[in-house]
Amino acid sequence: MPLSKRLAQVGWECVACGTCMKACPKDAIRVVSGVAAQVDKERCVGCGRCAKLCPADVIAIVEREAGV
Repeated sequence: MPLSKRLAQVGWECVACGTCMKACPKDAIRVVSGVAAQVDKERCVGCGRCAKLCPADVIAIVEREAGV
């Protein structure tokens, strides 16, 4: 299956609350070491649910770079 053209990107201000992880329908986000969320670029479809629900407003949906 080809990758979507969009991708979630988590800002450095992430508070590691886990809201995005729970919102993701593709299980593409994980909170790592209780510090910050990281996006699995292979699973992310850029749907925007994580960005919409992020209480810190630090997730953006961006155009995927070529080859990523």
